[in-house]
Amino acid sequence: MTRTEQILKLADQRGIIRPRDVEAAGIPRAYLSILCKSGQLERRSRGLYARIDAPITQNYELEEVAKRIPSAVFCLLSALSFHNIGTQSPHVIWISVPKSTWKPTVEYPLNLTYVTGTAYSFGIQEHIENGVPLKVYSPAKTVADCFKFRNKIGMDVALEALKEVWRDRKATADELVEAAKACRMYNVMRPYMEAIV
Repeated sequence: MTRTEQILKLADQRGIIRPRDVEAAGIPRAYLSILCKSGQLERRSRGLYARIDAPITQNYELEEVAKRIPSAVFCLLSALSFHNIGTQSPHVIWISVPKSTWKPTVEYPLNLTYVTGTAYSFGIQEHIENGVPLKVYSPAKTVADCFKFRNKIGMDVALEALKEVWRDRKATADELVEAAKACRMYNVMRPYMEAIV
């Protein structure tokens, strides 16, 4: 198998590839620009390449951010949109990263939340989209985050998320309580949960 075929196979498997993916396979990164010039690959953004005929999906921007920032977990409005909760359509991508993470440079507008410990690690779900692993918080954790960051996104969004998650059975009462405690929002959320349940 030629190096070109190896790179194209890698792009088919992973959807979006980075120069480090190619180098890990023992192929010089210069082949990426050769394949771009020949029209077999396209440079989607700085350091991210895909097949020229690869479909642009609904979560394409999330896939690019996930490739660029491996520690990113999609949260708040991005997680609500991913789980089809509420009526919010985010115009920026919301990610949560560990407090020690460097500020990433991407072309997309990002809102970062820096968190540590359980607030970061609790409730992470991994979904595969076009070969790209996306880390997204669970619906219960997303609701707890909405209450935690209610000054940024609005209390109405948090209440709408709580009502819809409960109504559509995307989380149980125990999961909501556990997420609220992990985010230290139990006392804030309890009156609203009691009213709904």
